[in-house]
Amino acid sequence: MFRFVFRLAAMISLSIAVIMAVLDATRTVAASQLVLTPLKMSWNAVSPQTMSSAEVFVREKMAPVLWDVGANWLLSLPGCVVFAGLALAFYAVGYRREQTTRRYAAT
Repeated sequence: MFRFVFRLAAMISLSIAVIMAVLDATRTVAASQLVLTPLKMSWNAVSPQTMSSAEVFVREKMAPVLWDVGANWLLSLPGCVVFAGLALAFYAVGYRREQTTRRYAAT
């Protein structure tokens, strides 16, 4: 059951990464130079209230330095890279190894 949840999360993360990459590719072609949108800009464009709530939560419940150093660094990365990394991590957790059979059994 948990493998399914992680695989589903990987699929959703990969879908978001592809959508963000296509948007960046479109902007790159239109501008004739490389355009990579940081995750912070994308998140602010979609839902600024949740971003401010997340900042308040991290600053109050965890540590202000965690937001200043860690979260700001992560949010400055391109969104497609962050979500592709999340997809890879979720897929690695939900990966199911093949059952190895005993091929060298005595006959």
